[in-house]
Amino acid sequence: MKLMEGKAGLVTGAGSGIGRASALAFAREGARVMVSDINEESGKETVRMIEEAGGAAAFFLCDVSNEDDVKELVDATVEVFGKLDFAHNNAGITASIAPIAESDSADFDRVMKVNLYGTYYSMKHEVRAMLKTGGGAIVNTSSGAGLEGVQNIVDYVASKFGINGITKTVALEYGRQGIRVNALCPGITSTPAVEGWFAAAPEQAEAIKATLPSGKLATPEDVGNAAVFLCSDLAGQISGVTLPIDGGFTAGKLQK
Repeated sequence: MKLMEGKAGLVTGAGSGIGRASALAFAREGARVMVSDINEESGKETVRMIEEAGGAAAFFLCDVSNEDDVKELVDATVEVFGKLDFAHNNAGITASIAPIAESDSADFDRVMKVNLYGTYYSMKHEVRAMLKTGGGAIVNTSSGAGLEGVQNIVDYVASKFGINGITKTVALEYGRQGIRVNALCPGITSTPAVEGWFAAAPEQAEAIKATLPSGKLATPEDVGNAAVFLCSDLAGQISGVTLPIDGGFTAGKLQK
């Protein structure tokens, strides 16, 4: 039997990268998946990929920084699939790179609104839906930048530390009602954007890879597979965890 057979849920930011890999992984393990993204074309492409592989999916256009959109997404998932067993709150953005004294307050507001408020809105309405059917599992995409400071991206770091905090808080609040909540903390992951950056700066790419105990970047599939595991019954006693997926980077520093 597949890990998510008979379950239904949603993935935000599922039009590309980690979100798409997660949606594909959930479907491959037997789940029915509501694919959500702010980009309709890429989101529907994810649905097509799932269906071509024999899975079941639908698409819902959603801007997670808008609470009404998020509520409608959760309601639509329950309407289409009859329930909400799991959710992977993955949608997020980055902003310009600058030390705090040179940063733009509008950028800070925008990143916090999408990353932190978006996760808050999602969890708020997902928990309400899950309470009606006896529980479920939620996974939030945080970051290695939610575990330790990273220079020149203060807005992103603040949002990801916040996600880790609310993950632990909600895990405490609803554990007795059968709801588990965890966060994934990917390191640098080989998304198209990162691959393009590395192609343009090969020396920098090699320097970054040299800091990883595994010697290689995580893939979107690595992160998606972890999301499936944490939402599956195999992880029934795992809640409130912030799980690094970074090839061992946050375990310590390699000696040269």
